[in-house]
Amino acid sequence: MLPAIKGGTPVRKKENYLVFGEPYIGREEIEEVIRTLESCWVGTGPKVSRFEEMVKEYLGAKYAVALSSCTAALHLSMLALGIGREDEVITTPMTFSATANSILHTGAKPVFVDIDKETLNIDVEQIEDAITEKTKAILPVHFAGRPCNIDAILNLVKRHNLLLIEDAAHAFGAEYKGKKIGNFGDVTCFSFYVNKNITTIEGGMVTTDNSYLADRIKILALHGMSKDAWRRFSDEGYKHYYVGEAGFKYNMTDVQASMGLHQLPRIEEWHKRRVEIWKKYNDAFQNLPLQLPLEEEKNIRHARHLYTIILKTEKLNCDRDFILNALHAEGIGVGVHYTALHLHPQFRRIGYKKGNFPNAEYIGDRTISLPLSAKLTEKDVDDVITAVTKIINYYKK
Repeated sequence: MLPAIKGGTPVRKKENYLVFGEPYIGREEIEEVIRTLESCWVGTGPKVSRFEEMVKEYLGAKYAVALSSCTAALHLSMLALGIGREDEVITTPMTFSATANSILHTGAKPVFVDIDKETLNIDVEQIEDAITEKTKAILPVHFAGRPCNIDAILNLVKRHNLLLIEDAAHAFGAEYKGKKIGNFGDVTCFSFYVNKNITTIEGGMVTTDNSYLADRIKILALHGMSKDAWRRFSDEGYKHYYVGEAGFKYNMTDVQASMGLHQLPRIEEWHKRRVEIWKKYNDAFQNLPLQLPLEEEKNIRHARHLYTIILKTEKLNCDRDFILNALHAEGIGVGVHYTALHLHPQFRRIGYKKGNFPNAEYIGDRTISLPLSAKLTEKDVDDVITAVTKIINYYKK
């Protein structure tokens, strides 16, 4: 079949373009948002508190603080843990820029460690070589929803007296040895961005078992005001507050939380749908020149946030970027997760260069994320399979 990029008929017409990362938003979410707007309590209030309680119960964490984004969660977590100038935080270059930018915002330095080419997570065996006297914390990313080797990381943290901050932006609902992600590190940071497994459009959450850290994050999230500031407009009556330090404006609103109140109860149902789509992709693509996602290892539950294929470009007559454009021409929206961070100008300025992390570079040059959402219909999934198969077969050597 002739690809649309060469003048052939696209799998989907332009008016029916399949947008990458579309969330499932039901009537319940819409009606809850309307009720919130009608109540005129649209800022931080009782629905944020309810959502925090629901997340705590689902994850089994002692404390949860709802915030405006996962970026805010990472930033405030590091500040609450005392990370700052002259410190180093070890993380992965295969992540969104927010992970490393949050480190920079504290004044600390991100220290990258290469990834494992199969799991796409940080290569735990290389972490120890990156630890110096300035290392304050390890910040692993559970890439695509696959939990990292937490036991090995906890062993390093304990032996070197380090902090553990988990970037679980992709991993809400993931499990490691029967325990949900959100219960291992000093803090765990989640994202509820529009394309995540559950969404509040924008939003994030910190979970921790440390009451001091939860209180510190809550204070820092609202201008450095005392905790009573969160309740000053509640039905408990006016609460005086004081400003103790220069904080930030990182709080979640009740409008956002209105979405989460109805998204969270569906996460297990949606996880089953994600697994169905995942398996259908695996069956369809197994004979193509692609590296498919590693199967779910024993004792973990993958959150199935991203379905990433790695092109075996040596077996194709074009590069990854051409394939991206070809799929776009077929009416299929795709993503790239990610171009390795150390190749971006922002991180080259602090001394990184091409060749530093060959596995991350290899994956970053070849990866494509395909649509994966509970919102996808059977036709949507079939169209993705048709388009990928059509393009890869046409351009394979």
